[in-house]
Amino acid sequence: MGHVDHGKTSILDAIRRSNVTQGEAGGITQHIGAYRVDVNGNSIAFLDTPGHAAFTSMRARGAQVTDIAILVVAADDGIKPQTIEAINHAKAANVSIIVAINKMDKPEANPERVMQQLTEHELVPEEWGGDVICVPVSAHTGQGMDKLLEMVLLVAEMKELRANPNRAAKGTVIEARLDKGRGPIATVLVQNGTLRPGDILVAGSSVGRVRAMTDERGNKLEEAGPSVPVEIMGLDEAPASGDIFNAVSDERLARELVEQRKTAAKEEQFRQYHKVTLDNLFDQMQQGEMKELNIIVKADVQGSVEAVRQSLEKLSNQEVRVCVIHGAVGTVSESDIMLADASNAIIVGFNVRPEPIAQAAAEQVDVDIRLYRIIYDCIEEIESAMKGMLAPKTREVMHGRIEVRQVYKITSVGTIAGCYVLDGKVLRGDLIRVVRDGIIIADDVMSSLRRFKDDVKEVAQGYECGIGLERFNDIREGDIYEAYVIEEYRD
Repeated sequence: MGHVDHGKTSILDAIRRSNVTQGEAGGITQHIGAYRVDVNGNSIAFLDTPGHAAFTSMRARGAQVTDIAILVVAADDGIKPQTIEAINHAKAANVSIIVAINKMDKPEANPERVMQQLTEHELVPEEWGGDVICVPVSAHTGQGMDKLLEMVLLVAEMKELRANPNRAAKGTVIEARLDKGRGPIATVLVQNGTLRPGDILVAGSSVGRVRAMTDERGNKLEEAGPSVPVEIMGLDEAPASGDIFNAVSDERLARELVEQRKTAAKEEQFRQYHKVTLDNLFDQMQQGEMKELNIIVKADVQGSVEAVRQSLEKLSNQEVRVCVIHGAVGTVSESDIMLADASNAIIVGFNVRPEPIAQAAAEQVDVDIRLYRIIYDCIEEIESAMKGMLAPKTREVMHGRIEVRQVYKITSVGTIAGCYVLDGKVLRGDLIRVVRDGIIIADDVMSSLRRFKDDVKEVAQGYECGIGLERFNDIREGDIYEAYVIEEYRD
């Protein structure tokens, strides 16, 4: 775990001697990748957790399924907000932390500073008499990698991490997605027992028989023991990442259990929508004033749906409430367009493309589809769109001060003030504030502005003019007119 761009995936690459960073959009890990590495006859399973803040929920899940966390800190950059967040997640999940101080090959690398910062967060390095192992590494040159892996094995030995392979499999869903040809596919981490093709699995509200299992390189597996990440086919829907899965013996019972879970989830969702009590009545009335921005989120994997949903809902403020009304895995389909049309929503697609029929339908009913590959862009764009939805603020811009020197009453027109522009200028269409002895006695709209017999657009300082007001007639010599306009502005 660690801050964005500190080199988590690069360290994994150096360990796996393969390359995934280039494949990620913008070189940012967007999904939890799970990999196994063999070290001196022992195998270590790595979960690469994304570093970006949007994936807090995903990273929180990453920490729940791990035994040891490797905290990656760049030697030239030190500890950053997400590093602190990662430390807190690891502490909360009760996970041993090993610190990898990366980018040691850079000239400006300063491992001492990193250690100093670690102590501020109650992680005292071993060199300074603490219990946190710090390994200086460089993913670029490969320096320190072997030591890092040895330390992982050492900590694992000291923690006596054990599991029983001779029982029904149990573990956690790391990631799930919908594949066009193969249906729902889940990446799962077996934590206890052994998983085999043909086993009946219950994961959250999905159930199914394992049709095929493959490892991260795409090789078919006949069995997966504890701490083995595998991709499985055969579930009836994509489970939510973070769901616990169990292998069960009786399929009928499994399906009944899942039905109960689905009903409970539906009821929960229904409750969130209605239910007015006296306590929340006032809030709901206030929310009547509030503008709502409805969003439908579609992404390639469930983890991203969750991450995008949480980030967007965090953007809500007093005036605009962001409401993710639907979030699912898969391409943007025609039914999404119909939902968006009915509920006046925007569709946000993350790493997906809309189906041609959906695209055509969207153009027909004017539904806005926004597609992104990097989550930062998505959040920034929606944030700026929301600033546009906020009620614009207004301010007054003074144009000039005018003195009334004579008052004419003209039968067909009403009262006209013969004026002299003291400073600034006066424009036709300005609002006029009438001030007498420093007290505002009227606020009115100008109905006419003339010089001699001609209507003019503006009169500058030092010139005389005639000004007629729409409603106020009680004008006296010596009154001061203040000409101003009200304009809107945004922060």
